[in-house]
Amino acid sequence: MQGMMMHRDLRIIDILTYAAEAFPDQGVISARDEGDVNRLSYPEILGRVSQLAHALKGLGIEEGDRVATLAWNGHRHFELYYGISGIGGVCHTINPRLPAEQMSYILNHAQDRVLFVDISLIGLVEALKGDVPDGMKIVVMTDRAHMPDTSLDVLCYEDLLADQPTEIDWPEFPENTASGLCYTSGTTGNPKGALYSHRSTVLHALFVITGHPRSLKAGRRALPVVPLFHVNAWSMPFTAPLAGMTMVMPGRFLDGASLYDLMDAEEVYTAWGVPTVWAGLQAEIEKRGNNPPKGFDDLVVGGSAAPRAMIVAFEEMGVNVNQAWGMTEMSPIGTRGIMPAWLENAPKDEQIDAKSGAGRRLFGVDFKIVDDEGNRMPHDGETTGELYVRGNSVIRAYYENEEATRSSFDAEGWFGTGDVSTVGEDGRLVIRDRSKDLVKSGGEWISSIDLENHATAHPDIASCAVIAVPHPKWDERPVLVVVPAGEKRIALDELHSFMSEHFAKWQLPDDIVFVDDLPLTATGKVSKLTLREKFADYVLPEFREGKA
Repeated sequence: MQGMMMHRDLRIIDILTYAAEAFPDQGVISARDEGDVNRLSYPEILGRVSQLAHALKGLGIEEGDRVATLAWNGHRHFELYYGISGIGGVCHTINPRLPAEQMSYILNHAQDRVLFVDISLIGLVEALKGDVPDGMKIVVMTDRAHMPDTSLDVLCYEDLLADQPTEIDWPEFPENTASGLCYTSGTTGNPKGALYSHRSTVLHALFVITGHPRSLKAGRRALPVVPLFHVNAWSMPFTAPLAGMTMVMPGRFLDGASLYDLMDAEEVYTAWGVPTVWAGLQAEIEKRGNNPPKGFDDLVVGGSAAPRAMIVAFEEMGVNVNQAWGMTEMSPIGTRGIMPAWLENAPKDEQIDAKSGAGRRLFGVDFKIVDDEGNRMPHDGETTGELYVRGNSVIRAYYENEEATRSSFDAEGWFGTGDVSTVGEDGRLVIRDRSKDLVKSGGEWISSIDLENHATAHPDIASCAVIAVPHPKWDERPVLVVVPAGEKRIALDELHSFMSEHFAKWQLPDDIVFVDDLPLTATGKVSKLTLREKFADYVLPEFREGKA
């Protein structure tokens, strides 16, 4: 027997129409590429999103078409989230930090029909040298007065919106209709696409709101430092309007001083982002007499683990720190970092210990840990295993990538995260290690195998392996362990020059270490574990005696 309730398909656009009705005094504040600060209410944004939807239709965008964005956090990027998905298109966000080679691959794999780009990023599109989908249109996200000089054939965002109606009848479609596309880099091969739906996106936003009640409060202001070009900005473009909050967008201005000034001027209540950004803000606060920005009360940290010292520093300033964990494949948040009620009167050290983990399981996400044979291990907080996840906001396959799909899911349909973890009886997750040899730098993944494959193409390198070395700011940095092909020892600058065509600067190794041979496992593979043990006391060049 089934229930007798109505069924209405979930749509992303309903979040914005609700916010415009319920919270007309809230909206989006943006520090823009043009150099000004823009302010729009949710009703005003809804009108602009309606104009954008008409404009997209005028460009020939239909249901299922992919529309790419290459942009910082700002109101126009926010508008694209809703305008594209609102007419059934797929909003494909692209990370501007990727090298041109990977950016071209992603654009062509997705077969994007239109690319929207910020003024300051137009040079990245020029660098692609036409290696984009045939017929792809390019729209610069500014007004006519600020259009850049470029050799590209481009359209102007504000010109597209001008004279379009500020109302539209939003189409109905099944809630499993695709809505967003975000690519994640793995250990091998090309980036892999996570294709979100209206259902998964709306449910994920609701899950996050229920899991973070202290951070998401009506009438407060939220600063998403986590970029809109990366995993839905941790769902903030959806959770903030639903919760009745104003979003304060920092654009490309992410240094400590700029963030402090913006947060102080706009009285930001909660800020979300990776530890490297908060290290810069922490230093700026210390410069200003340990006085945090006005109204700053809550900090959500993700992407990589926040150092304990950072948590302590912000807590001592009166800022509540939460850690959240997730993955692109999970929409992305999978944990809630709020301190449980039973620890409210516990000693401060015990509270900090609780905040130092990856958080506890978010409603709507299931965890299991398994051993090497795939057997389930107990959730006792002690037993380690590889973490698998499932849920309504977790992908069931990669976009147009059967090989990656086969290697990432088990027989029960759970997604393998590649993290070696423990899970407590209360759902508390602690990431112990990574089963794959990725390097995580500043919240971004660097593929060790891709680096190795390109490095070994150099005639002076016989074989090599990349290991991750701890870094106080970036969490980890890659170091290349090389067996030379002859007497010559390749210099680091020469290696960077050799590999720069394929990698962004931040992805390249920080140092080269020479060895006679690489340790091998019983199956003939390079033993990264042995290398990490061998170089456990290694110090990066920038921190050696006599260096800054």
